[in-house]
Amino acid sequence: MEQDSRATWEFNGSFHQPSAFLMLGIPGLEALHPWISIPFCALYLTALLGNCMILFIIRRTQSLHEPMYYFLCMLAVTDLGLALCTLPTTLGLFWFNLRSIGFDACLAQMYFIHILSFIESSVLLAMAFDRFIAISRPLRHPSILTKATVTKIGLAIVLRGMVSLLPIPFLLKRLTYCGKTELSHSFCFHPDIMNLACADIKVNVFYGMIILLSTVGMDFIFIVLSYILIIKTVVSLATKEECLKALNTCVSHICAVLVFFIPMIGLSMIHRFGRNVPPLVNTLVAYTYLLIPPALNPVIYSIKSSHIREALLRALRRTSGVDW
Repeated sequence: MEQDSRATWEFNGSFHQPSAFLMLGIPGLEALHPWISIPFCALYLTALLGNCMILFIIRRTQSLHEPMYYFLCMLAVTDLGLALCTLPTTLGLFWFNLRSIGFDACLAQMYFIHILSFIESSVLLAMAFDRFIAISRPLRHPSILTKATVTKIGLAIVLRGMVSLLPIPFLLKRLTYCGKTELSHSFCFHPDIMNLACADIKVNVFYGMIILLSTVGMDFIFIVLSYILIIKTVVSLATKEECLKALNTCVSHICAVLVFFIPMIGLSMIHRFGRNVPPLVNTLVAYTYLLIPPALNPVIYSIKSSHIREALLRALRRTSGVDW
């Protein structure tokens, strides 16, 4: 990778296409990047170890082979993918000042970041549906969400993300780029790349907005509707203890939904409408969106889920060889 402040350009027929983009870290704090990398390393380490731990525990614990935990496995795999997508460029920038990323490599990273974000949104919706069935139809829950059904839901989620985002790299490759080549982050994001073009980007804007609203936007609406139905069901329960017990099973999921959707909506609004937003705010929201959910989700589920905690303690006992 080049460290030069200029990106080289290629001329291909009727349009210009950069051979590389230049990534930015934390605006105004470039001299502190080695120190700033310490909390980033901690977040990446937490995300990688925490999600691997969730996958290991669920795989090894037969009592956790239920729809809720299958969906949690999907969430953990997605969070691992998100962390691994941005880790090389982010730490490469902070540690070695490697700012340059090839045009095609940037499009590939962008594609996988957006796919994994859409998959995470869909998995959170599937988890909301699972909680609704578990609370409203507890006796029929195992027969409705069988292993085969959960597998089909998982495949549908992946295909939905891949197919809906497939045109995005091609829409970006057809554009003419000139002038600025600096991205706003240490990773590639569709609105960020699109705004560097000096051609008409109306098709990109329109398609991006339609896809965002029809996938993530609809997922969020259906999650809210699921919780409205859950609350109606819980209110009808006979005792206060039963009501609190039912709601307690949703706390982890609600936290995961808020941690994911709030920064994602904020980043989308900033890229499309926040022309006057300070660069530092833009950068912090972007890192919150991509780093905090993968790091916090395993912590949230480990703290709130007694089954995960108990399975983790059993695994630690077996590893240490201590008979408690």
